[in-house]
Amino acid sequence: CGNRWRYLVMLDVPCAITHIFLTGREPLVFLPGPFANEPQNSKAHLKQCEQMTLTRRQKRLCRREPGLAETLRESVRLSLLECRYQFRNERWNCSLDGRGSLLKRGFKETAFLLAVSSAALSHALAKACSSGRMERCTCDDSPGLQHREAWQWGVCGDNLKYSTKFLKKFFGQKRVSKDLRAQIDAHNINVGTRAVKSGLKTTCKCHGVSGSCAVRTCWKQLSPFQDTGHLLKYRYDTAVRVHSVTNSATGETELASPRRHSNTGPCLRPTELVFLEESPSFCRPSRYSPGTAGRPCSKDTSCSSLCCGRGYNTALHLTTISCHCQVRWCCHVECQTCLREEEVYTCKKH
Repeated sequence: CGNRWRYLVMLDVPCAITHIFLTGREPLVFLPGPFANEPQNSKAHLKQCEQMTLTRRQKRLCRREPGLAETLRESVRLSLLECRYQFRNERWNCSLDGRGSLLKRGFKETAFLLAVSSAALSHALAKACSSGRMERCTCDDSPGLQHREAWQWGVCGDNLKYSTKFLKKFFGQKRVSKDLRAQIDAHNINVGTRAVKSGLKTTCKCHGVSGSCAVRTCWKQLSPFQDTGHLLKYRYDTAVRVHSVTNSATGETELASPRRHSNTGPCLRPTELVFLEESPSFCRPSRYSPGTAGRPCSKDTSCSSLCCGRGYNTALHLTTISCHCQVRWCCHVECQTCLREEEVYTCKKH
């Protein structure tokens, strides 16, 4: 199990990913946003690279690839939106408040942040290649699929192979760390990239007279990122708590789970998220989150858990809706505007 674990630590993306994206030191508002009034020329691209918290080597790679800065931005957007969506009804709702303190601990939430950030980066890079936004890569080079034919037919495989290879180069090859947290972080990062890979499907398109399948073009296509988010949320819900043990044969520190001596075997599965310590309740404001006071909830499904037993407030809000709609000849719909009362529930304060 020790050799297998050391291989997993070195696989895909090393721990340097913890310096950017949802796990970055700087708030997302300081990451470069779109330059609305600025043309996408070399100067704009260089400006985006300089505004990111990157190492010297990473900035050099960013400057060489004009499409990379925008792709990094896209991965930030993907990871943040998906994290917030998956945890919208949870006590911890992927709030950026307390993110720095959270990442210093070994919680399940830390594991998810690492996984969703690495997954978003892998996904965004593969999509950038197939859409032509990156100059140094193109369509997936699956056997039997020529790039020119793919572009001609309007289909182009998402290049996850190039994405994985580039990420290794972008973050640099790291030696296997003996530090327990570093091993756990590397493992959870790999879970994210594996989740993206598991959603890679083969899609085919038929060509021929009258829709016959005389010629068939196939390409690799990634699943929507929300599918990856759902999978990672499941991995979060079933995450495994681990501890360190010393390998008697090698003397090296390894990870083990409570099921080490059970029928499922001693090794951690490469697809499961792992954590070191139990998470706080996130009910009250702390260094890890702003708490749940004032959060909207659903009376029938989430208020009981989300409000941590404090109860909830009920308020009536007036909203406008379209009503009494009629179709007019031809192809025109006329509606009236009606007012509707809606009950809104929010968690009580402490």
